[in-house]
Amino acid sequence: MNYRIAIGLMSGTSADGIDAVACRVTGRGDSMRATVLSRHFQPYPPRLARELLAVMAPAATTTEAICRLDVQIGRAFAQAAAQLMRKSRLSPKQVSVIGSHGQTICHLPAEGATLQIGRAAEIAARTGVPVVSDFRSADMAVGGQGAPLVPWTDWLLLRDPRRSRVVQNIGGIANLTWLPAGGTSDRVIAFDTGPGNMIIDELVRTFSKGRESFDRNGRKAAQGRVDPDVLREWSRHPFLQARPPKSCGREQFGRDFVANSLKRHRSSKIPPNDWIATATMFTATSIAAACRNFLPQRAAIDELILCGGGAKNPTLRAWLAAILGQTRVRTIDELGIRASDKEALSFALLACARIDAVPANLPRVTGARRRVILGQLSHP
Repeated sequence: MNYRIAIGLMSGTSADGIDAVACRVTGRGDSMRATVLSRHFQPYPPRLARELLAVMAPAATTTEAICRLDVQIGRAFAQAAAQLMRKSRLSPKQVSVIGSHGQTICHLPAEGATLQIGRAAEIAARTGVPVVSDFRSADMAVGGQGAPLVPWTDWLLLRDPRRSRVVQNIGGIANLTWLPAGGTSDRVIAFDTGPGNMIIDELVRTFSKGRESFDRNGRKAAQGRVDPDVLREWSRHPFLQARPPKSCGREQFGRDFVANSLKRHRSSKIPPNDWIATATMFTATSIAAACRNFLPQRAAIDELILCGGGAKNPTLRAWLAAILGQTRVRTIDELGIRASDKEALSFALLACARIDAVPANLPRVTGARRRVILGQLSHP
């Protein structure tokens, strides 16, 4: 056959569930192309989601809790893949590989340390398909930050010969990939810009006492007013001033960040929707500042392509477009790739690169000393 079928599995820092995508892949290396065949989203059961959030750094936890969750998350990933295969009428023999990012619970790039749970051997055994996992470690072993992981696949999927694009993913954390018009992969610039939905989601969970987990359609932010003092304070966060390569996570912008902010401003009696509006504006301004401060001077941005859960937030989209002015803001859906598919699709392609022994990290992006093959292979 002149194509193969690969599955990608992804659960982001929001830890709401598992995105699974099956795709048809043609070509090898820089000539790879992919077409999504089917998709499946499997939410985590509430108890498992709570246990997962409870072990994410900088939370204190136990090795026993992490050990148990490693297996439970692996089984949840296997169930998502199996359900996708049933939905798509794919047998194990028809699927060449599964790429599983796992669930990041701690990422310490300055120390060369990272941990994703979701045991790949469980996924391989339960699906009957080879699994590639642990994509960050090889890059970190040669001095890289192990993140962001998908700029090479962004280049594969979204480069354009005439238009310079920023691919802006807004998950729990936001990250951008700059694709200069007609540029080769070694010209790509990518890094985490700061918080995406993470602060917004934590505020919603806090104010709703856990009854809600995100600001659906940006309604709460639209009803609130941005607090300028809090926005100025947050905008001075040292991560935002640091030059790339850089990556971040819950360690910088998670539960402790929100709790400390609420405590510092308790006397101000800021209404809940104002907090959520301020967090939404913070995401928008930090993305715009990253484009302005860390892309090459006079770099043209013809289009900013939004993906990830934040692309579904119309308030965030509108505020970001207003700040960026002349730059056209589009969603990745307009280019034929669903926003909810993009990350899982990227890991399907990264798994194919591992099978082909093609290096898929970009040293200019991660700070690694050289290109390396990413991922560990587990057989059924």
